[in-house]
Amino acid sequence: MQVTFMTSSTLATGPLVPWLWLIPALPMIAAGFGALLKQGQRKAAALLAIGSMTGSLFVALVAFSYEVAGWKSHLPPREVFNFTWFEFGSSAVSLGWLLDPLSAAMALMVTFVGLLIFIYSVGYMAEDENFTRFFCFLSLFAGGMLGVVISNSILLLFMCWEIVGLTSYLLIGFWYHKPSAAAAAKKAFLTTRVGDVFFLLGIVWLFSQTGTLLFYNGGAGSMEAPALAALLQQPAAWGLTAATAIGLLIFAGAAGKSGQLPLHVWLPDAMEGPTPVSALIHAATMVAAGVYLIARVYPLMAAGAGVNGSTVALTVVTWVGAATALFAALIAVAQNDIKRILAYSTVSQLGYMMAGLGIGGVVVGMFHLITHAFFKSLLFMGAGSVIHGCHEEQDVRKMGGLRHEMPKTFLPYAAGMLALSGFPLFFSGFWSKDAILESANHWDPSRVPYFMMVAAAVLTAFYMTRQVCYVFFGKWRGHGHAHESPRVMTGPLAILGFFAVTLGFIGTPAWPWFRAFLENTPLHLEMHAFAESGFWVLLATSTVVVGLGLGLGWWLYGNKSPEPEEPDALEKAMPWAWAVLRDKFYIDELYGVTFIAFYKWWARVADWLDRRVWGGAVALVIRVFGLLAHINRFLDAEIVNGAFDKSCDEIASGGGIVARIQSGRVQSYLRYLAVGVVVLAAILIWSSQR
Repeated sequence: MQVTFMTSSTLATGPLVPWLWLIPALPMIAAGFGALLKQGQRKAAALLAIGSMTGSLFVALVAFSYEVAGWKSHLPPREVFNFTWFEFGSSAVSLGWLLDPLSAAMALMVTFVGLLIFIYSVGYMAEDENFTRFFCFLSLFAGGMLGVVISNSILLLFMCWEIVGLTSYLLIGFWYHKPSAAAAAKKAFLTTRVGDVFFLLGIVWLFSQTGTLLFYNGGAGSMEAPALAALLQQPAAWGLTAATAIGLLIFAGAAGKSGQLPLHVWLPDAMEGPTPVSALIHAATMVAAGVYLIARVYPLMAAGAGVNGSTVALTVVTWVGAATALFAALIAVAQNDIKRILAYSTVSQLGYMMAGLGIGGVVVGMFHLITHAFFKSLLFMGAGSVIHGCHEEQDVRKMGGLRHEMPKTFLPYAAGMLALSGFPLFFSGFWSKDAILESANHWDPSRVPYFMMVAAAVLTAFYMTRQVCYVFFGKWRGHGHAHESPRVMTGPLAILGFFAVTLGFIGTPAWPWFRAFLENTPLHLEMHAFAESGFWVLLATSTVVVGLGLGLGWWLYGNKSPEPEEPDALEKAMPWAWAVLRDKFYIDELYGVTFIAFYKWWARVADWLDRRVWGGAVALVIRVFGLLAHINRFLDAEIVNGAFDKSCDEIASGGGIVARIQSGRVQSYLRYLAVGVVVLAAILIWSSQR
């Protein structure tokens, strides 16, 4: 295999880009060394993981600053570093990494939030006997996710994508002694593999049509105009173009990772892993990888867009995202596990992000991804703090009044809850979520997704109010006494709480910094945007939506302290609806009696075929060859060996006679000679007389 490292002469490559590999490499190296540590070397494991993540954050911060400086200097926004991995015949497989506003912003978010979660994990996992193994897996996961972010090759992205899948399996099932955790890990791994199969098919198809796996390569990449034009000219099945078909296959992979319908079933069960895993994987990074993937291949998804700016692929993304947002929000209403409520909330918000990509483009979808990563990580880590303070209790019905016992957890958690609910003006979720709703309100194909997401927004405010009322208001209904978490856990909460409030201001109509940065356009402060009627309509709509959800939630649950065995207020009002929502619309049961039942049946068929058909055929072959072996042994022993032995006996017998003649006595030899002469003479005389 020939490996050569070289940048393409047709591409802009700055001095920083060749060193981007350090961002994912540092955590991966830390994971490698962490795997060699002994179980008792806890401090070394934590320092190694946190130190590597700090290094990655530093490089990501430098890269982000470099991109911001380039944006302000009107330099080309995208730089790549490509190299030939190996060659076969006249073809070569190239890999590479890229730096553009999208990857820079994502890398900074992942490293910063990831570092806070690493620090938080030191306190949360302090008593776990497998502390070193946990940080090894955590570092490997971070390296894989960061590899996804900086990849300029869809093949390299897929490699890192699978590392993320593997480590999510290891982390979800970290407490493998619990059957529920082991089952959740398998469920997550197998469900996401369904999407990954389609993703891989899309990669193969893309390579077969474009001849490259690089996103950008000086005009020759798969996401650049010549390749996209060729894909639009290539027909596929059912009247679709190759561009649309490949885009849909890639979206299937993204739907698996990001928990979109119908592949959402793994994500809530993944809460069986430690809470830092939930914060890192299921709020900020892994589930966001699917959204990031669609943003990265957005040129493919939007290729051939019509007058309304939509394509078949983007339309599918929009409808799936909107349906997921509403579907998961409904289920979250009737959950009692504090982490499962947040898990279904994550599924719902990922639906918002996907719909935002389909309707409003990369900026709209990614803005909500960035803000959500901060406030949802805050909520998961806050939930972990609550669980830690309540002696591992996760049922919200067995909590209550914790705002007095855990004020350092309550205040950041309240900020995260209001950000998630989209509380107007002062919280980041308002600006990012409402940008999606505004885009949906003006989507030409249909306004149904808009109404679906508005309904989901009402439900979001409602179920988060329900959760906060159960956990932090009313009276204590648990066992023992709750206590505040250590500073190593509450410190990251305070930092994330700050960003849950302030981060949204980079995307306001008056100062659209995030949009200008991603689109590489000039930034202007436009205070008059706040005076436009559209903004006030949006503000009024959001106020009504959020106010309705918060008000209804407070009316039903505020400062009330029902006993754990009492039915929920909503359950009393609508027991049939509550049962459906509590049991998640019976989707798992549906899969159980369809797909899973089919594969169990097919497994039994395969077992029967293996034992009776293929095993029987093998047994028949064994018997036939056993019979042939017996015949061969008979022929060998009785015929071949018998004839050979008899010949040997005859030769030996003849040899014995000759041996007796060959006595070595000259007198005997003369006697035999004399007898022979006499016999010969007699024969001659007899012959002459005739």
